[in-house]
Amino acid sequence: MCGIVGVISRSGLASGDRETVLRMNALQRHRGPDGEGHYTGPQVMLAMRRLSIIDLNTGWQPLYSEDGKVVLIANGEIYNHVALRQELLNRGHEFSTGSDCETVIHAYEEFGDAFVDRLRGMFAFALWDARRERLLLGRDRMGEKPLYLAERGDLLYFSSELRPLVEAGVVARELDPLAVNEYLHFGYVPEPRCMLAGVRKLPAAHILTFEGRTGARQERRYWRMEDSPPLDGDPVRLIREQLELCAGLITQADVPVGVALSAGMDASAIAALACGARSDLHAFTIGYSGRPWQDERSDAEAFARHLRIPFHSLELSPDDFIEQYPIVNRQRDDPIADIAGVAIAAVARLARQHAVPVLLFGHGGDELFWGYQWVRSALRATGRREAAAAGLSGFAAYLKVSPPPLSVNLGLRWAMSGAGILTEWQQFRDDRAAPPGRLVFYDCQPYFRSAMRRLRSGFYAKSFDAALGRPDVTAGFRRDRDDSPPEVALIRLICETYLMENGIAQCDRLAMAASVESRLPLVDYRLIETVIGLHKAHRDAATLKPKQWLRGAVADLLPDFVLERRKTGFSPPWRQWGEALAAHYGGQLLDGYLVQTGVITAQVARDLHRELVPRVSGPGILATLTLGLENWCRQLESAGAS
Repeated sequence: MCGIVGVISRSGLASGDRETVLRMNALQRHRGPDGEGHYTGPQVMLAMRRLSIIDLNTGWQPLYSEDGKVVLIANGEIYNHVALRQELLNRGHEFSTGSDCETVIHAYEEFGDAFVDRLRGMFAFALWDARRERLLLGRDRMGEKPLYLAERGDLLYFSSELRPLVEAGVVARELDPLAVNEYLHFGYVPEPRCMLAGVRKLPAAHILTFEGRTGARQERRYWRMEDSPPLDGDPVRLIREQLELCAGLITQADVPVGVALSAGMDASAIAALACGARSDLHAFTIGYSGRPWQDERSDAEAFARHLRIPFHSLELSPDDFIEQYPIVNRQRDDPIADIAGVAIAAVARLARQHAVPVLLFGHGGDELFWGYQWVRSALRATGRREAAAAGLSGFAAYLKVSPPPLSVNLGLRWAMSGAGILTEWQQFRDDRAAPPGRLVFYDCQPYFRSAMRRLRSGFYAKSFDAALGRPDVTAGFRRDRDDSPPEVALIRLICETYLMENGIAQCDRLAMAASVESRLPLVDYRLIETVIGLHKAHRDAATLKPKQWLRGAVADLLPDFVLERRKTGFSPPWRQWGEALAAHYGGQLLDGYLVQTGVITAQVARDLHRELVPRVSGPGILATLTLGLENWCRQLESAGAS
């Protein structure tokens, strides 16, 4: 695990280009406090920082082929490196280290550009082939490891994080209007866009090739989730098989391993599976002052005792949240609105304090197994849309009165929607007007629909609004393959948006800020292919509730008090923290960065400031998101001034 940076140019590098790379590398020391390395050639410079996890003594990078003509720097872990190494040894390759990443070089030599198909793990890499004078940049299938790209004329820079590109002067601090608009709809910036103009992310499951002789660049996608073939068989048995295999692979490390343990089924299952693979597992949990209902310490500690593993916890107060809020905003690269990031950062710091540099997280279970109610609602709404578009149904198919929810916040929304009737009428109209093939996704959520209306009507300052135009933020809500069932397409959509840019991105940046490697067993691509294949073969999955597949697969590992616990989701005390956020940072909106740079008007800023005042339903979502962007911009500016 490490951070990687570099640059390539067809016409050759100047001394200033190399100095920029060295500065970028120094700026990501937190990703690799154990050492550094670099390679310099006439056209290319590669540099890295190392966090030692496997082969602590000899696995230093850059790594080289036997003849020294292929050079590699890589961030991540190749989980199947043991079997892949043996296969390559049998084919005559010679290894000089015990590093899992050295298998990448020899796989490239053996299998050519198809080598990436042989890799199981999380990775971002830069591979320089001096014989062919070309650079390959690549990312793992689920985007666990990041890679930012910035082009400056003939130069192509890359970096594991955005901050080195900014603070080393490669890119300017200029907001991308499309990214701002997407952030205010989603609460994060979907890839490949980045909040700053002139920077983008190499998409997950992609390889970029830069030909040093001609400057030609080619980008290709090597894996698609929706391509997974149908898979017949017992879902519980097949999922359990993949979970056990993944647990054995993902817990490999020459250092201690921990698990971020909540009281939920997903994190508990990972802890139980990891205990079967390692005898030295530690559990880490975050709690909250006053022990509100979101505090899961008691249940998590009870399960840790059940597993007989060491348990460590930390309590966060509203003052801790206020102190860490700007720090976490800076560490996450792109702005992410999720205030739970402060807790994720805290659990990573807690692990590092106990000398545990590898931490397992439970992200992916809800996305893969339909744990979110709103995604299940989107599936039903997509079915109705397709029927309405085909002329098979009218508004009568939408007309129903929903019962009031138990939540105060959701109850207010229910009342404002006329017990659901007004919402359903608007949905019917939207469905009849939707472009062919457009799925219902985020647009089934009240906030998203509200944001679509409000952001189009005088929210932005005139010049910013003109630069933005009228982008369709729902344009990506479609299948990757025409023959994909809607439930499969929706799983891909939630994985490529919320999971990747909220959950996975936060885990990587915030864990690495504490020099801890995050690992996410439930986003292993073989497990994902299994679940997608089962969905294709079991088209009644929507009524079978796929979360029961996972429950059945791990039921014998978990006690009843875990299995029977009501789902709450990983959530901090958002009302209390929201009040503290509004009181301490709300004034930043008034004549702040966004107003002064012409993103929003002063009147809109004043309106948003009023909406931050806590109500029964909590502070306004759009106001909270805008404040997050304002604070993120201030951190970006202060980093440049320091």
